[in-house]
Amino acid sequence: MALLVGTASWTDKTLLECGRFYPASAKSPEARLRFYASQFNLVEVDTSYYAIPSVATAQHWAERTPEGFVFNVKAFSLFTGQWTSTDVLPKDIRQALGAGRRLVYKDLAEELRAELWQRFAACLAPLQADGKLGLVHFQFSPKVSRHPAAVAHIEHCLERLPGHTLSVEFRHPSWWENAEATAETLAMLRALAVVHTIVDGPQGSAHSVPGIWETTHPQHTLLRLHGRNAQAYATPARTAAERFDYAYTAGELQALAQRFEPMARSVKYAHAVFNNCMEDKAQLNARAFRALLARRG
Repeated sequence: MALLVGTASWTDKTLLECGRFYPASAKSPEARLRFYASQFNLVEVDTSYYAIPSVATAQHWAERTPEGFVFNVKAFSLFTGQWTSTDVLPKDIRQALGAGRRLVYKDLAEELRAELWQRFAACLAPLQADGKLGLVHFQFSPKVSRHPAAVAHIEHCLERLPGHTLSVEFRHPSWWENAEATAETLAMLRALAVVHTIVDGPQGSAHSVPGIWETTHPQHTLLRLHGRNAQAYATPARTAAERFDYAYTAGELQALAQRFEPMARSVKYAHAVFNNCMEDKAQLNARAFRALLARRG
């Protein structure tokens, strides 16, 4: 078993501004990534959700991290049912469509869809070639409900990314609304060899995701931890850091480690990503969680 523990992003604005995680000497993007990779063996690339990274950028990531380091890469927003501005598309595609437009995936002509998939796959290639690509993570829009069309789209994503392992995080409650729906969702993911995302997050709002502690892939399991700030999650927030502003207690981490450890032992790669991204809360919790799992091992 390879235990992979890290955080969602290594360049969040509040993390840099708090000044507690990076040493004063880590002033450049290269220095920060090298330092991060000396502390953890996993990071989730968050920027790829907002815009497709260049191949050169991904090559730099591969070059600046040691052997055994793993990048989980979030899928581009347009592929996940999210409204996306043409302003974040590659320059030539943005010019073809016109700036300042908001669209969803079905609004694009097939040739433009294919081009965007090709460019996204190209940015994964340097990481894959270096043995540092983990999961390609699809965090679907809360508007994506349980429906045959959504399943067909997941199959479409798999076809567009052959040779990659996809993880899926559903945020519409219909996927888990009762025992029957949950069983059907898990069966579908197993049949497609897609990694189910175990979510630990705020409860009590319309879009809260229950923690479904199951694995659906023979080699990977994924736990993503969003904190438990129910008040912030249920109200509009200016930034992701505000939305997930939460520090897990020692007791909460102990309970999570106790539940995660047997699942981690059942697979080859066990991923735990802390997304409570206000200041250095994710980094502190990830370190503590890794230590708890190590003691249990």
